[in-house]
Amino acid sequence: MRLALYQPDIPQNAGTLIRLGACLDMGIDIIEPCGFILDDRRLRRSAMDYADHADITRHSSWERFNQDRRGRLVLLTTRAAVPHVDFTFQSNDILLLGQESCGVPDTVHDAADARVLVPMRAGARSLNVAVAAAIVVGEALRQTSLYPIAPAAISA
Repeated sequence: MRLALYQPDIPQNAGTLIRLGACLDMGIDIIEPCGFILDDRRLRRSAMDYADHADITRHSSWERFNQDRRGRLVLLTTRAAVPHVDFTFQSNDILLLGQESCGVPDTVHDAADARVLVPMRAGARSLNVAVAAAIVVGEALRQTSLYPIAPAAISA
């Protein structure tokens, strides 16, 4: 399972997602162009030293990512009808996140194999993209039994 960031525009969120991927052993695909320089200090600060432990693949464009990808593309979007808890995740899914500012364009939305949302109370617009990703990643890893197991947890 992988996380894909579509043209991320907030370095702190990208850094947080890189850290999430490193801690949960999920690869990260960054689909460029980004709204910041990838060595931005804000990105480094939020990723901390976890970026060194993350499996990050950069793609020069959406088209390039689409050519290279392996697995089902699952878009996290407020425009979905299926709550993430009602969706059956697969171990080779790619969880696609849009830009904080505007999500993804219709062409990307339409290219997704599935679309899921995090249910929220009426009137709430959206969650921070990193928070939404963490919620969905948790459920996806639970369903697929892909949570990494720390050595201490094995012997307990």
